[in-house]
Amino acid sequence: MIALPDFPWDRLAPYKELAQAHPDGIADLSVGTPVDPVPSVARDALAEAADSPGYPQTYGTPRLREAAAGWLRRRHGVIVDSADILPTIGSKELVAWLPLLLGVGPGDRVVLPELAYPTYDVGARLAGAEPYAADGLLALGPERVPLVWVNSPSNPTGKVLPAEHLRKVVSWARERGAVVASDECYIELGWEDDPVSILHPDVCGGSHEGLLAVHSLSKRSNFAGYRAGFVAGDPVLVKRLLEVRKHAGMMVPAPIQAAMAAVLDDDEHADEQRERYARRRAALRPALERAGWRIEHSAAGLYLWATDGTGCWDQVRALAEKGILVAPGDFYGDAGREHVRIAVTATDERIDAAVLRLQ
Repeated sequence: MIALPDFPWDRLAPYKELAQAHPDGIADLSVGTPVDPVPSVARDALAEAADSPGYPQTYGTPRLREAAAGWLRRRHGVIVDSADILPTIGSKELVAWLPLLLGVGPGDRVVLPELAYPTYDVGARLAGAEPYAADGLLALGPERVPLVWVNSPSNPTGKVLPAEHLRKVVSWARERGAVVASDECYIELGWEDDPVSILHPDVCGGSHEGLLAVHSLSKRSNFAGYRAGFVAGDPVLVKRLLEVRKHAGMMVPAPIQAAMAAVLDDDEHADEQRERYARRRAALRPALERAGWRIEHSAAGLYLWATDGTGCWDQVRALAEKGILVAPGDFYGDAGREHVRIAVTATDERIDAAVLRLQ
């Protein structure tokens, strides 16, 4: 039996009940789930492809892979062959299973950020490997490290890793034969800083050897309910993932693939959604600061990484008493014990309600 940590969100239930007791209802800023409509271009493509009686392609349709390659080139300056792209059933699925799919196992270490999305840790454990939280790679000893996770923009902090830092990670990993997996789910949501992909030539020197970039349409296109993502990068690694996923039946449904291609080709809806998040962020951040919270990092992404200097659970309770539910920082590692993560993914009306309660 694999030993997994308790599911962290279960611990938040009593505070959710407290926030729900507010006379005006809860302003749930805890989970970064989209609340805005799925773009019409996606729904139209989904409907047109609804008559799909046969099995979908694990590799994805050529149309989808070409759309993903075009999006990477157009929006992020990344040149990748469409053959080196593979759709996934959302990005969390890939994060959880990537160590196992790559052959990581007992005796191996999987390096992940000190403050990190919990599924990096879970994925290492599912493979029987040891999760190792370390922002500084030089401290690692001679033990085998086959996989290193980076996440920029960061969940939970919104920190952006500059190209220089990513270049050092790539160089370190290549010297040791490690794979670098870069979670880039929030890459289109840079505010004060501009995120850069691990596959950008300024980072990788024009070679994708040993590199995988993980992308999601959940935030960009309100696709969380569609479970739609993809991985791109090293041709050898992508081919290896494809072969294993064929055997395991890890297939994105054909109508979802059609909808993915449609939104990857369309930038207008993504720009409109970005503006929605920008407005909500611009309202919520100063309200928190006036109420005594200090915002740290938070230069990109959908979260404000905040602290008032007390313990994270004390902050969760204080905000829940105002009807505002947030995530405690220790969900993301011990280094988050004095912070909370506050999502800007609620509706305009609920963001406005939270702002009023913070006055």
